[in-house]
Amino acid sequence: MTLRKSEASSTHPANTGPSTTAGSSTTSSPSTTAGRLLKLAGNLTFQVGVALVAAVILGYFFPSVAVKMESLGVWFIAIIKIFIPFIIFLTIVSGISGMSDLKKVGRIGVKSLLYFEIVTTVSLAIGILLAHFLQPGRIDRAGLTTLDASKYTRPGAAHFDWGAFFQNNLTLQVLILAIIVGIIVSRNDHREKILSRAVEPATKFVFGALKYFMRLAPLGAFGGMAFTIGKFGIRMLIPLGKLMLTMYGTMIVFIFGVLGSILYYYRLSVWKYLKDIRGEILIVLGTSSSESALPSLMEKLVKMGCGKSVVGLVVPTGYSFNLDGTSIYLSMSVIFLAQLYNVHLSAGEMATILGILMITSKGAAGVTGSGFTILAGTLAAVQKIPLEGLAFLLAIDKFMSEARAITNIIGNGVATLVIAKNEGDFTPNPAFNIGASPSSRT
Repeated sequence: MTLRKSEASSTHPANTGPSTTAGSSTTSSPSTTAGRLLKLAGNLTFQVGVALVAAVILGYFFPSVAVKMESLGVWFIAIIKIFIPFIIFLTIVSGISGMSDLKKVGRIGVKSLLYFEIVTTVSLAIGILLAHFLQPGRIDRAGLTTLDASKYTRPGAAHFDWGAFFQNNLTLQVLILAIIVGIIVSRNDHREKILSRAVEPATKFVFGALKYFMRLAPLGAFGGMAFTIGKFGIRMLIPLGKLMLTMYGTMIVFIFGVLGSILYYYRLSVWKYLKDIRGEILIVLGTSSSESALPSLMEKLVKMGCGKSVVGLVVPTGYSFNLDGTSIYLSMSVIFLAQLYNVHLSAGEMATILGILMITSKGAAGVTGSGFTILAGTLAAVQKIPLEGLAFLLAIDKFMSEARAITNIIGNGVATLVIAKNEGDFTPNPAFNIGASPSSRT
């Protein structure tokens, strides 16, 4: 009779000695090494990382070829965007339908919006303060590259239409519809049947299809990065290097200083959290779009232990109202342009800029070019900084968008973890181990 491994080890205790460590020897056999390399090669995060390195090399040495790769990135983002409405709808309907207390929906919504307002205001203030002290705009304008910014500087272009924002923001529309449907299903006598026969199978199908298409993420990241390097080149970064370093440095300070402190309060580790979403971060880095990783971020947050209802409500709302990276970019850009044109801003004027951006920054999503439109509107409101300065920012916007998108997705994940912990709707998953313990605050 064949003995189980545990029985064999207890029957023959001598086998546990150093003399029989062939299977666990420090020198791996060729087959073990090959297996590890094969496993690494099949890892999506590794594949995306290799694709980004290859894209940078192609863009630097063969820019004309690299520019033609743009369609890969655009195509990948377009496919992922198809999944976003279905994932948001199914996640929210499933989460709300399973709630015994529908007041929780309103409570999560209020807490989320309050959190978004506080954290984005902090990000705006950090952008203004660090730009004021580090002075990235104290450079010579003569040698800077510019692009056409006339669409943002012509009369009337600085006006931001909130109606267009809600009308064109499919994420918010689906969010509202899903909340209504979820409430209706939760009050239906056949709720369990609807969930088991319709919602759950549909959710399983959508996430299964998404998992299949996410295997194409390396191609999307490769195409997006190759196009960026090939079209705009590394040389364009040198004249505005101080602004780039200041912007990236500020976002790092925000992630580890502000978001890290928030997670630490809830007994969670920002390092472990970032490690767990490193795949999503690399995808965003390659595509310059936080939307490209939204579905997989939602799935991963559920696996980490966040309740489905919290994930479904917080993440989609955050993609419209919790744009931490964009907020830092907007506030720092205003101060940068003021310094570039030697425009002195008093403390009162900087406070005014902060107040304007506290409101308008919430609309920097859902409408193409809305970020620059909001920036132009802020400059027009201040009436001291030339709108033509946007031409300098346009020249490096593609490189800045990567930092904005990465900070945005990290911030929305943190917001979801915080709301889930605060709601007591977080069950730590040992497979992720982001630092949760039984003594964590809820």
